[in-house]
Amino acid sequence: MPGYDATHFDPPAPVAEVSLRDTAGGQLLPNIFLLLDTGADVTLLPRAAVERLGIQTLAGQDCEIVGFDRSRSVAQAAELDMIFLNKAYRGRYLLIDDERGILGRDVLANVVLLLDGPGQQWSEP
Repeated sequence: MPGYDATHFDPPAPVAEVSLRDTAGGQLLPNIFLLLDTGADVTLLPRAAVERLGIQTLAGQDCEIVGFDRSRSVAQAAELDMIFLNKAYRGRYLLIDDERGILGRDVLANVVLLLDGPGQQWSEP
């Protein structure tokens, strides 16, 4: 059952386990954890996970991102499949230097989820 992570987030936050797949060779990397963030416009993937697949960043596709605290940084992009709830989402994803990524509205807008904060779990109805 998908749950909330109390180890890395205070208060506990909903996280999803996804897989990443190289669109060229089909190599699959499972067990990547992403924070479910309905306030994030885009999905951000852990750079280390994408590098383990051997996927190169896209030249000239860097993007400036702004955090909730108005901090600005530049993120590189990579093209790959992200598999969430048994559905592949092919696209250009931005990379961050964190062990956990962020699952944003670019993907979440395509699914129905029930967040149960008191029970610290989430489900797909």
